[in-house]
Order: sequence, then C-alpha cells, then structure tokens
Amino acid sequence: MISKITDIFKEKGKNIISVPPDTTVLDAIKLMSEKDIGSILVMTGDQLEGIMTERDYTRSVILKGLSSKDTPVKDVMSTKLTYISPETTVTESMAIMAKKRYRHLPVFEDKKLVGIVSIGNLAERLIKDQQITINELNEYIAGHWDK
Repeated sequence: MISKITDIFKEKGKNIISVPPDTTVLDAIKLMSEKDIGSILVMTGDQLEGIMTERDYTRSVILKGLSSKDTPVKDVMSTKLTYISPETTVTESMAIMAKKRYRHLPVFEDKKLVGIVSIGNLAERLIKDQQITINELNEYIAGHWDK
C-alpha cells in the first residue's frame, strides 16, 4: 500500500491554523500551545509568507534574547519553505523531511495552500500502512485471501 498525503487529510482534516506576520511571537506561541501544534503558518490573507516553529522560537527569540511580547513572527519565521502536493507519497514526504531536517511541510494544490503535515502525521500513517500489510500477509498465509 502506498499512502499519499490525501490519505492523511482524510483522517486528520485540512485544518490551517495561521497568524498574520505582525502577530507577536508570544501570541503565536500561546495559539500553538492552545492547539497543541509545533508550528504555525504565517499568512497574509491566502498568501503563505512563512512558518514559525518551536525551533524558530528557541533559536531566534530565546537564544538571541529577544522579547516574545515585542517581537513579531515575521522577524523569526522561516521563509525558505519546501512544499508538497496532496499526491505526494508519505515515503517521499518523509525523505524530504529527513533530508532537509524539517518537521512540518505545507501542502499546496494548484498554487493554493490546502493544509500542513507533520512528521508525526507521516509516522502514524506509515505505522498504519505497515499494520495493514502485516494483516494482509497473515490472511494470505492462513489461506483466507479472497481478493
């Protein structure tokens, strides 16, 4: 079974949680905590400007001694983003994340942001796919294969 990002969206939905670029880092971190997410998209209207992650927060705010109350997310967000499509496979997405050391990937379809996936989403899907394969092999071995 080769799962794609669309398969993940069928289970988790396509919730897009974002903030405008002038939002303070503190407000963005509060929203991330409230939603239990490790990154937040930074958008102006429908236009993706960047992403702020927990890693961006620790490296660009805490380590530089900036104030979370006074610093806008546009000053600390990552802007060099890699995108995937809903048709990208989970394996391809994992390879991109491993190579680039990302934990989140925005998903675009026809130049429009349609969602985001995390490394956790991909890992969950890979585990589910492996379990399906194991079950199918067990059925085949037991002689209950009816496909």
